[in-house]
Amino acid sequence: MMEWELRQASVADVDAVAELRAVVLRADLERLGRYDEQRVRQRLRDGFAPAYTWVVEVGGAFAGCVALRPADDAHWLEHFYLSPHVQGSGIGTAVLRELLDRCDRDGTVVRLNVLRGSPARRLYERHGFTLETEDPVDVFLVRRPLSTYR
Repeated sequence: MMEWELRQASVADVDAVAELRAVVLRADLERLGRYDEQRVRQRLRDGFAPAYTWVVEVGGAFAGCVALRPADDAHWLEHFYLSPHVQGSGIGTAVLRELLDRCDRDGTVVRLNVLRGSPARRLYERHGFTLETEDPVDVFLVRRPLSTYR
């Protein structure tokens, strides 16, 4: 696996993250008939919260991002995107495992949504996420904390 690290995101990262989102989600959004070149970027910009977002760096360069936003009854895993050149290298699994370990230690439930038909769903299910609900576009998954940390 490539060497990687997480750093806290800043407001200056928003354009790189929005562009990566457009690249990563394009095929799934096109398949669902929902791709809009401006909207895919603007939705990220509208919801970007650097305080809850980390940038994934490989060799000191931007390679992805992930957010873990606190809510009333859970944390929402959002904006988890990796550049195509690092996908399949194990980095996504390692980043997800690190964040879920933190949530397990804190006893925090984690929720997320993934586009219907996205291969990312398999990654989440391998890490204990289960179906909560779905609609024609999104699948909502939930993961209860593992009891090994309690």
